[in-house]
Amino acid sequence: MPSPTSTSTSVSSLAPLSSGTGTHHAAPPQAYDVGLLLLRLALGLTMAAHGSQKLFGWFGGGGLDGTGEFFTMSGYPSGKALAVVAGLTETLGGLGLAIGLLTPLAGAALVGTMVNVLAVKGFGAFFAPTGIEYELLLTAGAAALTLTGPGRIAADRFLPWVKAHRLAYGVAALVLGLVLAGVTLLLRK
Repeated sequence: MPSPTSTSTSVSSLAPLSSGTGTHHAAPPQAYDVGLLLLRLALGLTMAAHGSQKLFGWFGGGGLDGTGEFFTMSGYPSGKALAVVAGLTETLGGLGLAIGLLTPLAGAALVGTMVNVLAVKGFGAFFAPTGIEYELLLTAGAAALTLTGPGRIAADRFLPWVKAHRLAYGVAALVLGLVLAGVTLLLRK
């Protein structure tokens, strides 16, 4: 029988977490941190690029004027003002998520924005070109990062009040994001 310090894999080390055999992980903690970093970068930079389309017209976007007109046609009052809010939320929330800064708030801001996107787009189809699968994936990814936290490769690691991510922070941030999304939807005609 191998000793406890042996490097060989035993059957007990392959047991599932729920078996009560200990706290074995499927991967080392560093793998989770790198995975969360990759997800944060992909999702955060995608959303920041969408925000820059709204704010500056970059990447073929409509800028504030075009986005404002779209928001007005979609039933929102003060379309241009809402274009600024949406653009800033996507850009700053996306960048915050990418670098792992105030992750629960950054992720929740993106969830709130995406709830409005889903409401405007409607739920008539799931797949592209008119479906919501892309928007739903972005929403779920942002919500997941809000709940899990950014991992250890993040700016939050250096902030004492969010250094240790707690599920309660993520849940509270999501509730705030959903409430603000709901209020914004109530403004819509």
